Amino acid sequence: METMDFNRKLSAILSADVQGYSRLMRSDEGATVLTLTKYQALITKIVRDYQGRVVDSPGDNILAEFASVVHAVQCGFDIQSSLQTENEKLHEDRKMEFRIGINLGDVIQDGNRIYGDGVNVAARMESLAEPGGICVSGSAYDQIENKFAFGCEYLGEQTVKNIPTPIRVYRLKRDEAGQGCKISTEDKKSLNYRTIFILVCILIFIAGSYFGWSIYRDSKTEQVDSSTANLTTLPLPEKPSIAVLPFKNLSTNEKDSLIARGLTEDIIAALSKVQELLVIASASSSAYAANSVKISQVSKELGVRYILDGSIQRSDERLRFIVQLVDATSGQQLWTEKFDRTVDDLFVLQDELVRRILVELQVKLTAGEFARVASRKTQNLDAWLLFSQGLHEGFKFTREGMSNARKHFEKAREKDPNWARPLVGLSWVYWNESRSGWTDSRDVWIRKGIELAEKAVELAPEEPGGYQMLGMLALSTKSPGRSKRYDRAIAYREKALALAPNDFLVVWGYGSVLYKAGQAEQGIETLKRAIRLNPSKPIGLSWTLAEAQLVAKRYNDVIETSINSIERKPDAIYPHVFLTAAYSAVGRLEAAQIEADKVLQIDPKFTVTAWMRSRLLKNLEDEETYANLLLKGGLPENPL
Repeated sequence: METMDFNRKLSAILSADVQGYSRLMRSDEGATVLTLTKYQALITKIVRDYQGRVVDSPGDNILAEFASVVHAVQCGFDIQSSLQTENEKLHEDRKMEFRIGINLGDVIQDGNRIYGDGVNVAARMESLAEPGGICVSGSAYDQIENKFAFGCEYLGEQTVKNIPTPIRVYRLKRDEAGQGCKISTEDKKSLNYRTIFILVCILIFIAGSYFGWSIYRDSKTEQVDSSTANLTTLPLPEKPSIAVLPFKNLSTNEKDSLIARGLTEDIIAALSKVQELLVIASASSSAYAANSVKISQVSKELGVRYILDGSIQRSDERLRFIVQLVDATSGQQLWTEKFDRTVDDLFVLQDELVRRILVELQVKLTAGEFARVASRKTQNLDAWLLFSQGLHEGFKFTREGMSNARKHFEKAREKDPNWARPLVGLSWVYWNESRSGWTDSRDVWIRKGIELAEKAVELAPEEPGGYQMLGMLALSTKSPGRSKRYDRAIAYREKALALAPNDFLVVWGYGSVLYKAGQAEQGIETLKRAIRLNPSKPIGLSWTLAEAQLVAKRYNDVIETSINSIERKPDAIYPHVFLTAAYSAVGRLEAAQIEADKVLQIDPKFTVTAWMRSRLLKNLEDEETYANLLLKGGLPENPL
């Protein structure tokens, strides 16, 4: 049998028609058509205001589609309120009242048209509504029950035309003081039977063994690993806040793991470009990848209201994605959706998910703004996967990892020469290898990094990566003059920040260049913002903050930050160097000497001269103060 791959999706459908339309037409065709045209235009505008679209408007009917049931219902209320106002201007026998039905269901999309039972049920809800009223199906009601106040009457399970299964029907009214849903008299009896059955099930469950309950409870309790153990409860920001948990690969195909990881990173990267959001970095959300976590716990530890979670599973050449967005403060599932896609449709799915998230979080973007947010500039899956592998290797921050990252980025570049991100990745590798001393050609590596970053900016001027790298590399060059290098670095970093204000790496980079350029206090505040975006606080970010505090002469803060860093990574040289300087500054010379000894145990060749050469501070006064504190603490100025 021949089959077709339809584009299916879950949508909120609003269907509306005119009560008594035939009567109005018989009475006065011309006046009826004029009123209908005016009302349809008004309804279309209101639908757009709630981020919906009018799919069709045959005769006296209007069919609209929404990504959110909440938006569909609120739109329905506004339509009825607006039409009531308009009807008050008309004679009684010329009033035009619409009935509205709303359903959440699966639909088939063919171009701009939609079909299927999801649409049919909405039409049946409309036929049950009163003139000027709204009826919704059970699937729609379940999504709005605790979202806002409204009046409601449960009409029971109704058998409707061409739908084999009875459908729960609810009659809604706009009532800001509405509490719960009243049950119609004729359905109380059937409801009581259902209630008794549910109560019996609950009693059986309670009668189960306490041991069994303990197993269930423990299976749902979060097992926090060391990367999240130190997180504390963070307050929610005023703006919408979200964490994207790592998508789970439910198949055994390793390629699907790369797809899951890349999809997670791309969604975070896209959302990070939106000024109106607070988006948690993947470095923090990935800590929950292997754990069974309570959404409320994730919310508290990361300080976000919304959690996006998802999984992928392969079936032959198709991938099934199941995605849900949860309001963690209430535990309410805002939406959940299943997508069956081929691998070739992956990038379209990414854009669809980002758009849906922004709609649910009520972030309004123009078409041009969304195009920038969703910008990726490659349709080559192999290049995309190779880039994802390169990032994974590079973030190991080992010599071997950087070497492997370069190979992956080079292959990604070969697959898609016009894609900017592999060039940014290569620039990043050259910069890391040059500053880590893993090359004998430091100046050559810096020049290569700059050339690659400039090419990335040329290919994708709307992407932050190229500007980010140029900001990093600007301070490593020997020209132009010292002051101009810092001005250039700040300008590049500010450009990157404007393009991705929620990207924690971009914010971190901007903070680091600020304190090096002599703006230590501003740098500290910016670095604290980076920590808010990444509450797990990568150890490198802690070191950057400690040095910014040192340059700002906040010596007690340096001591606190560095001690916390040592607890996490005792054998790292950075916090011991900072403690040597801070203890010297506050007169604790014995403690400073102890830290200096630890520095030399970690690196016997350490010298203050070499260390200060790598700090890249603009103000010579800051550099001199820093160096003198290290010398005072007992560290050698030159090789012994």
